Formats: sequence, structure tokens, C-alpha cells
Amino acid sequence: MAEFKNVTVSKAANIFFEGRITSRSIIFEDGSRKTLGIMLPGEYELNTVHKEVMDIQTGVLEVMLPAEDWMEVKGPASFEIPSNSKFKLRVKSLVDYCCSFIK
Repeated sequence: MAEFKNVTVSKAANIFFEGRITSRSIIFEDGSRKTLGIMLPGEYELNTVHKEVMDIQTGVLEVMLPAEDWMEVKGPASFEIPSNSKFKLRVKSLVDYCCSFIK
């Protein structure tokens, strides 16, 4: 899906790692949420509450999911992150992403 219709966009940005990862939240009519953002090159460790589906639009990164080895991801591509877990990223080039939160 190239665009989203009938959504509410959060005015305030989500800013992590001193601005090296940023996003904006969008809320759908059914209450589901996604974030649209940018990741700059670097190494990061993040955690989840809900299951997440990370859609990489452009860029290259490596991800280490729980109990797995590093895996390279080149956009366009996607991967899933389990709920209540930590994962690591090595962002190799600017990454444009959309993250879906699955309750």
C-alpha cells in the first residue's frame, strides 16, 4: 500500500537515539497504529511490547531477532519482531520504514 487514507497523524515526532531514529504515528479508524520513519546509520537495540511488522521501503540494515543470527535486509522487504522482546539493528544506509503494531 503506497498511501494511507482516513488516518490521524500525530504532530509530535517519536525521537530515539538523539534523533538517529525518528518516526510519526498514524492511527487508523479501527484504532490500529503504525509509525512511518527514518533510521540513520548506526547500531541500536530496541524492545517491543506488541508484535511488530517492520516494512523497509528503502535502505539496508542487519537485524538480530531473539534467538537468531544477524540477517541482512534490503528494502523493499519486511520482517516480524515478536512481542515483549529485544532486537538489535545495524543500519548500513539511511532506512525509510513503516512499522505496524499487532495487538
